[in-house]
Amino acid sequence: MNITVKIFGTDSYICRPDTTWERENRDFYPPEFVGGIYYTPVIFARISKAGKFIGSKFVSRYYDGLNFGILMYPEEMLGSRTPESIGFASLLDHSSVLPFPLYLPEVLATEGNCFVLEKDGKNLFNTDTGAADYLGLIGEMICDASRYVSQRIGDLVAVELAAPALLAGKDEKRACISASFCGNGLFRLSIIR
Repeated sequence: MNITVKIFGTDSYICRPDTTWERENRDFYPPEFVGGIYYTPVIFARISKAGKFIGSKFVSRYYDGLNFGILMYPEEMLGSRTPESIGFASLLDHSSVLPFPLYLPEVLATEGNCFVLEKDGKNLFNTDTGAADYLGLIGEMICDASRYVSQRIGDLVAVELAAPALLAGKDEKRACISASFCGNGLFRLSIIR
């Protein structure tokens, strides 16, 4: 299973290994060599039908659910934010927080439904205009990425929604991160040193 990610503000893609996927909302303990932890919010989908060179007319047949999450990056590895440095920074185990269950596209298209990400109770990111604005990004990404890499059943595809920003500094002993969609909790975890 791959996690294919479209890098924010570029037409570049990286693949994160499945060891980066945090499936159980466990607390995150960065390795000692890692200073600050950066994050970027993402919208992601699960591929439900294998394909390559997927056309925009048929893309809705290739995924069965969506949700929001975050990708975490170690500050030291991001470097100049080239695709190569981002690819290297994407290898940290349990750094892809992509929660299940997934939502049907129709739920995201409903007006007023929004994703909210908080740190210690303070807002970090939200889709204040609603999630529907982000729905088209997934279809475009699947079509474009499928030109380079075959999409397999169970793969995840994600689109970064913002440039990486500091999530937890190296001097912070604990940072509580939580997210919700439609008022329902998606995940809650702590970054602990």
